[in-house]
Amino acid sequence: MNDETGRADRRRFPGLPNQIAHARRFVARHLENSPEATTAALLTSELATNAIAHSASGEQTGKFEVRIRLAPGWARVEVRDLGNLSRTPEPQHRNPYDTSENGRGLDLVEALASKWGSEPRRDGRGREVWFELEWSEDEPA
Repeated sequence: MNDETGRADRRRFPGLPNQIAHARRFVARHLENSPEATTAALLTSELATNAIAHSASGEQTGKFEVRIRLAPGWARVEVRDLGNLSRTPEPQHRNPYDTSENGRGLDLVEALASKWGSEPRRDGRGREVWFELEWSEDEPA
C-alpha cells in the first residue's frame, strides 16, 4: 500500500507515562470505524511505552510524536522518539511461559501487525518505529 494515500494526522505528547493513554485514545479515535481499532491502540501503547522508557523522549523535557495514516482497509501508525540511532529495536522472542512483566512490546507488534519496522527519523533527531494494519473493507466495524 502506498503510505501517501488517504488521510494523515499527527500529535506530539510529553514524554510522561500518563501520556501513553492519551496516545492510545488518539489512535483509537482515528480508527473507530475499523475492525483493527483495538489492535492499533494496543500496539501504539507498546511503542509509546518504548519511546519513553528507552529514549530521551522520557527525560524531563522529552516528547514523542504519533502519526497516523489511513486509507480504506489500511492504517499506518508511526511513533517518533528521541531514540538511540545506533541501536535498532528488535523483538525479544520471549518464551510464552516467561512471567516477566517487561520485554514483550515488540513481540506483540511483530505478531499482530501486517508489517512493522524502525528507521532513523529524517530530521536525524531520533528514531521512528511504525506498524501497518490491513483489513478487508467487508469486515464489520
